[in-house]
Amino acid sequence: MRDISPVVLGGAYPGKAVLNELVPITATVFREGHDAVAADVVLTAPGGETRRVPMRQIEPIGLDIWQAKTRLDALGDWSFHVEAYADLWHTWTHNARIKVPLGEDPALVCLEGADLFAKAQALATARSDPAAVLLGRVGSLCTPGTGPQRFLELLDNADIEAAMSRLAPRAFVTATPAYPIRVVRKRAQFGSWYEFFPRSQGAYYNKATQRWVSGTFDDCHPLLERVAALGFDVVYLPPIHPVGTTFRKGRNNTLTPQHGDPGSPWAIGSPDGGHDAVHPDLGGLAAFERFVAKAKALGLEVAIDFALQASPDHPWLMTHPEWFTTRLDGTIAYAENPPKKYQDIYPINFDNDPDGIRAECLRLLEFWVDKGVTIFRVDNPHTKPIDFWAWLLGEMTTRHPEVLFLAEAFTRPAMMQSLAAAGFHQSYTYFTWRNTKHELTTYLDEVAHETDWVMRPNFFTNTPDINPEFTQCGKASAFAIRLVLATTMSPAWGMYSGFELLEHVPLRAGGEEYLDSEKYEYRPRDFAASPNLNRLITRLNEIRRAHPALQQLRTTTVLPTSSDKVFAFSKRDGDDIVIVACTLDPDGPVESGLEIDLPGIGRGWDETIRVRDELSGTEYTWGAHSFVRLSPSQVGHIMTVIA
Repeated sequence: MRDISPVVLGGAYPGKAVLNELVPITATVFREGHDAVAADVVLTAPGGETRRVPMRQIEPIGLDIWQAKTRLDALGDWSFHVEAYADLWHTWTHNARIKVPLGEDPALVCLEGADLFAKAQALATARSDPAAVLLGRVGSLCTPGTGPQRFLELLDNADIEAAMSRLAPRAFVTATPAYPIRVVRKRAQFGSWYEFFPRSQGAYYNKATQRWVSGTFDDCHPLLERVAALGFDVVYLPPIHPVGTTFRKGRNNTLTPQHGDPGSPWAIGSPDGGHDAVHPDLGGLAAFERFVAKAKALGLEVAIDFALQASPDHPWLMTHPEWFTTRLDGTIAYAENPPKKYQDIYPINFDNDPDGIRAECLRLLEFWVDKGVTIFRVDNPHTKPIDFWAWLLGEMTTRHPEVLFLAEAFTRPAMMQSLAAAGFHQSYTYFTWRNTKHELTTYLDEVAHETDWVMRPNFFTNTPDINPEFTQCGKASAFAIRLVLATTMSPAWGMYSGFELLEHVPLRAGGEEYLDSEKYEYRPRDFAASPNLNRLITRLNEIRRAHPALQQLRTTTVLPTSSDKVFAFSKRDGDDIVIVACTLDPDGPVESGLEIDLPGIGRGWDETIRVRDELSGTEYTWGAHSFVRLSPSQVGHIMTVIA
């Protein structure tokens, strides 16, 4: 055997799955000679129980690719190994079908068959398997006196085939090592995220003092109701802690803040506290706890930012100056990613006092979990050691297996995948920069089939740092295209507040920073203003919740289209089959042929299917070669196969 999947870094880390997900396990299985070979997957559940699942050859004969699909129905750490063996039953039936009609050695063939049936019956009796009676009766018929036609009829009996496949003796059993799979709750894979800055909700400009007044967590309750009504599952908050004043950034990332500018929330820490405090302007810890209670009552989970860095005013600078890097000129190194500079943020040096830093990070996570936080979005994890994350996430998995972590790591693929392997449940992705048909095809194939056991993707349409080039045109159709793609390509997707209002103006041409970025100022919004995409967002989230096929990645098939301006794919979970076709042109109508992999969804090439567009409600009859016409007013079809 070879090419066992899923195996992450030789088994050093567990493969990823969620509760009751249909998990494919694959191996290349072969042996010398012409005799039949077969294989089983042997699963060991977290409680120690074992389960055997037969594998089936899934490619044309000769390619030796075998697979079993099973649903893992318990949370925790599973393991599996593959057992391959000489398939004596199917070797014998193959030979019997050829020899008996030709009259070659019928007596010997029957003796061999009787021996197999007797051994299978003995095993069935030992296991109290009801098939013992059937096998005993069949074995008595397997004699040279049985007519050839009657003999072959035995081999075509489905009950006999099922019993012998399960109970026939096996030879030369060969097992792989055991490989781990970690099963976590479904939110790790499937969910809709909404990001917003709490300080902007209810914020207003006080003309008397000529400064802005921050909104509080209590002011956010109406927004929570709106977000829940839109169909989101998770509300994500940028850092909610006190913000430093030293080197505070002003509007549009200037170094000259005006009176009352709130500064970047990622510049964490002031005399009011650090990572275990809530900014006083937000109402303090009590207001946050009321916010969490309100969110949970609406069915929303709360995710907060876990940003391991500090402003120059953070209490750590007094209590643990050794946690930072002192440069040769005596100053403390601030964060920078040339040409970007973050003078208001000091990164932590994880080589200095690693034990102390680890203990403090674990304490902080425990603090916020106790306050009802169930998800952490980790800022820039790729700038911290991987072994630190492996330790910290391992500790949290043991203590709080329900708590999830999203890696905000827009960096090189090897680092992103290594962080995911080390324990992150979800990862930011390159989706924001994938716009063409070729780019989308390559990337969807990658996340669905190449890195799926390592890295779960979360497709964000935008972030406070990323104003996508595709939507900087400001056209509603461009925003709608990215929404349809994000919500259907990935089981997890996210959106930063303002996207639904078509916010798109960049700070400078060719850049991807927003003008008047909310990172540095208050941005109260009128979410009922027109135009907006609230109706489309609500419908997309409804469709996602109704269709298991859209809640997973591994059955994704990219479909050929005749136009480079149309991107299409299908997904399947059991009987739920969804076909998506989306225009990539926000400016005008496009027409395209569409090839549907009918055998891939259990139909013949010459059959037709009846589909319903979940966006418009219109029904169509499609065949293997179909046609779509899309436009800025109808950017996509999300088709459910209904017959």
